[in-house]
Amino acid sequence: MSSAKPSPLQPGDAAPDVTAPTQDGQLISLRDFRGRPVVLYFYPKDNTPGCTTESCGFRDHYAQLQAKGAVLLGVSGDSVKSHAKFATKYSLPFPLLADTDLAIAKAFGVWGEKKFIGLTFDGIHRMTFLIGADGLIKKTWTKVKTSTHAAEVLAALDS
Repeated sequence: MSSAKPSPLQPGDAAPDVTAPTQDGQLISLRDFRGRPVVLYFYPKDNTPGCTTESCGFRDHYAQLQAKGAVLLGVSGDSVKSHAKFATKYSLPFPLLADTDLAIAKAFGVWGEKKFIGLTFDGIHRMTFLIGADGLIKKTWTKVKTSTHAAEVLAALDS
């Protein structure tokens, strides 16, 4: 147990160039999207209530995000197989990155101590990063309300 609080990347920081497989098994890297804004959202676990609400919110706003030229990527520590089931079950039209070794979560500073129902453990914190076309972090959301988050991200793309 690291017992360290997460220390997420902040606006102005360079986004690490990370690579991971999607739910289709295709390897993608952040560098593939240089020149476009990228919304990278981290969530704790496939098929859990908050993560499903958040992911479906992004699904419901996906066409609007695309219309703004943005790339949307979800990340959790779940496997390719788990992501495939989750994406199929909820018709998620965007890539989910399988960060099974937690390298992406650690690189973005979203891995750390969590408390839930009296337990303390390490895990992925629900956070989102807006990465500019230049590869720099433009905005970091460290407190996410799953039901309204996609609309907040969409509004931030306008500013």
